[in-house]
Amino acid sequence: MPKFRTKTLCLVSVLAALYVPLSIFAAVQMGNVRISFGSLPVVISALLLGPVEAVIVAMTGEFFKQLLTYGVTATTILYLIPPALRGLVIGLAAVYARKHGRPLEQREIACFAVCICAAVLTTTGNTLVNWLDSILYHYYTFALIFGDALYRFVVGMINAVVMAALAMPLTALLRKQFRYML
Repeated sequence: MPKFRTKTLCLVSVLAALYVPLSIFAAVQMGNVRISFGSLPVVISALLLGPVEAVIVAMTGEFFKQLLTYGVTATTILYLIPPALRGLVIGLAAVYARKHGRPLEQREIACFAVCICAAVLTTTGNTLVNWLDSILYHYYTFALIFGDALYRFVVGMINAVVMAALAMPLTALLRKQFRYML
């Protein structure tokens, strides 16, 4: 486990706290598909801090979102995995990019590609968790779980492009602001 400094811990806490309102209030629900800005703090923490911190932001933020939205259920913990995958994938790519010269947010095409791949993994994870939830709670129908899968993947990839486009300049600003800390 990496050694967390106080400033890093505070930044992770603020980003995790931002996850909840951005997921709940800055979101549009269309049937089974949800477009939100909730992944923005995860992408920023992954680019700025790395995979461990991004996973913490994603899991903490998603836990409180689940708690406020649905309460605690048998599958609450499972719903924490897909956002954590996003943070892990982007964070690992960001660490790799930093080790090879330039931060990922300065490699725009690579950043967009990594964010899209992370979105595909996140959507796949959400689909699998929805499927398991539907089996456990006896509401499974193929049409409900998989009927709009293609649409959810496309929306997820578009959302990833928008979040990457927002995260790259924000991360550059934060990196400049906290250059002594990071």
